[in-house]
Amino acid sequence: MAVASPASLSYLSVMKFLDEAKVYIRSGDGGNGCVAFRREKFIEFGGPSGGNGGRGGDVIVEVADGLNTLIDYRYQQHFKAPKGANGMGSDRHGANGKAIVLKVPLGTQIIDEDRETLIHDFTRVGERLVLAEGGNGGFGNAHFKSSTNRAPRRANPGQPGEERWIWLRLKLIADAGLVGLPNAGKSTFLSKVSAAKPKIADYPFTTLHPQLGVVRVQDREFVLADIPGLIEGAHEGAGLGDRFLGHVERCRVLLHLVDAGCDHAGRAYKIVRGEMEAYAGALAEKVEIVALNKIDAVTAEDLKKQRDRLKRAAKKTPLLVSGVTGEGVQDVLRALVEVIGQAPVSDKARGADASAAQAMETPVARAKPWSP
Repeated sequence: MAVASPASLSYLSVMKFLDEAKVYIRSGDGGNGCVAFRREKFIEFGGPSGGNGGRGGDVIVEVADGLNTLIDYRYQQHFKAPKGANGMGSDRHGANGKAIVLKVPLGTQIIDEDRETLIHDFTRVGERLVLAEGGNGGFGNAHFKSSTNRAPRRANPGQPGEERWIWLRLKLIADAGLVGLPNAGKSTFLSKVSAAKPKIADYPFTTLHPQLGVVRVQDREFVLADIPGLIEGAHEGAGLGDRFLGHVERCRVLLHLVDAGCDHAGRAYKIVRGEMEAYAGALAEKVEIVALNKIDAVTAEDLKKQRDRLKRAAKKTPLLVSGVTGEGVQDVLRALVEVIGQAPVSDKARGADASAAQAMETPVARAKPWSP
């Protein structure tokens, strides 16, 4: 039986959960102005009657509720708005091009082609951004008539639209995030405290893409994110790499789970901390709650030894928890709620009604002018 390599596992996870996509956008060109003159019986000097061209369509990005991945942009990478119609005689102006709207999930970032310049970060459902404005339509000759120029024979062409390549990068919005080595029990913990149904098995890299779950405790709700496990060298591409760490960048608190049955709890903790510090984001500076998991699977003597090792490595007393039996789970959840505070950061924790109300008050933003 063939065993999938880490590279193939990464490919499978991207197929199911796409959190990054490169797309090409182009707004519509403006329509050309028209040169025309009024010609009617018994009207000797009808004068100019050329209409203006229509405005090209805009490219708009909007946050849609219910989307959790960028998989739609795997199969279509080019998006072009229609151009404005040309002006016509009899003072008829061309129709404006219809705007196209790109739907993205909450937490999406728009990044320039250099993969470094952040254009916009979407944090509210219903938020809209005009990413590329359509070109203005050209003036027809009727626009240029004056007392000294009674019969102008000139018209302007429509202005071209904007075009650019951009990156869409999804960073899930959650209040708390789970980190740890593979098989630390993160998926089991998530399934225990929420209605999420992540895949659970007794081999590494069971979780291939991030999972979200809504946790309810003490009449409070918050969103908990589980990401694939990290191994030593993840920042250099080992295992599934550290690309999924971006999904816990927005969290207020991190829950670091360490397997009580591993060889050395202190070393296991330091491996994950080292990968977090090597990551570009400020994950190492976030509030961290350390918990020793799977305490039901070790003896009391081994548990004391592992707890002491972890305490020395983390420089704090770890909580003891078992995702299978539920022992210590409420203590961990109360610690998370205490850090999160009274105002969760995620729309999913606030509820759909609050998200919709906030979206109604959100104006349409416009991207900064872009030049090649």
